[in-house]
Amino acid sequence: MKIYFAGSIRGGRHDQRFYANLIGFLKKFGPVLTEHVGAPDLLNMGESHLSDRDIWQRDMDWLIQSDVVVAEVSTPSLGVGYELGIAQAQKIPVLCLYREGADFRLSAMLSGNTSFTCQTYTSPEVAFLQIDTFLSEITAKK
Repeated sequence: MKIYFAGSIRGGRHDQRFYANLIGFLKKFGPVLTEHVGAPDLLNMGESHLSDRDIWQRDMDWLIQSDVVVAEVSTPSLGVGYELGIAQAQKIPVLCLYREGADFRLSAMLSGNTSFTCQTYTSPEVAFLQIDTFLSEITAKK
């Protein structure tokens, strides 16, 4: 199962360590195409060695070939929202994880979208359980 992980980069990197933990957990289920999102050296300025066009093309290629998208959406991000819209258009299953008590309220465009599975979590362990349940359901449907 190819997994596309989405998390804020230019919108803010304060959840980077948690992203890295989520990505590590996701790797149990298959390759995470966007593993770099959890990298500690990736700052909120993004990948300076690539042009914006190159980043867009690469990420769209990865997204289209993904079997599932897991997005941490506690930090608002225009890019993550865009990726989720593309995933929906491509009929790729999406899990949105949202931290209870986050600084921002989850957009109704995500929480109200019946195409997405949106789950809250209070700890990494709860997020891992949400991922495990979601991916098990996806696997069972195939």
